[in-house]
Amino acid sequence: MIRKIIHIDEEKCDGCGLCAEACREGAIAITDGKARLIRDDYCDGLGGCLPVCPTDAITFEEREAAAYDEDAVKIHMAKIREVPPLICGCPGSHARHIQRSAAPADKAVGAPSALMQWPVQIKLVPVNAPYFDRADLLVAADCTAFVCGDFHSRFMENKITLIGCPKLDEEDYSEKLTAILRGNNIKSVAAARMEVPCCGGIVAAVNTALQKSGKVIPWQVIVISTDGRISQV
Repeated sequence: MIRKIIHIDEEKCDGCGLCAEACREGAIAITDGKARLIRDDYCDGLGGCLPVCPTDAITFEEREAAAYDEDAVKIHMAKIREVPPLICGCPGSHARHIQRSAAPADKAVGAPSALMQWPVQIKLVPVNAPYFDRADLLVAADCTAFVCGDFHSRFMENKITLIGCPKLDEEDYSEKLTAILRGNNIKSVAAARMEVPCCGGIVAAVNTALQKSGKVIPWQVIVISTDGRISQV
């Protein structure tokens, strides 16, 4: 059908994320640093996102588009909110995309973080968060970022990062990772582990999830020694 729907000019978009926050239907996501309409049937065409855009990157257009589907939006928003509450009730458990400044690092605080989303724990992340769309995924053992000084710049940059410890966490990561791979358009997966034997559970979970997802997704394994050497990439 021909109907009014939003159009996002990626040349003007600065990736601030205000439109995604303003959209109550979850129709907009920030991917690769730009706002994008993820599905036509999530957009009600009312333009609640237009007033918040600081660069006038969002306008209306009339084109062939799927009809607005209120039931689909309700299901979509319910999945986005599937973030288990922390015991402390911290509001920081809600899924969000993190925008990073391109400004040089402040010497007082050190090198900037490359983390692109919150939460990061595998057991907390919602399986259908908008930031998974067309994402390069890094699944890392907890310890890897502590023993490798340049882990952020070397492995996390421009990736959605999930962390966990297969030895200390009781749950089977493969089930959650399978749901993430099945329900999203993941471009690639990297599994980062320590060289210690128990850390192999991270790689096993990723491998199992890839097989169960039924998708062919490029993936690699990164092995880091306890003294910070990269022994396999």
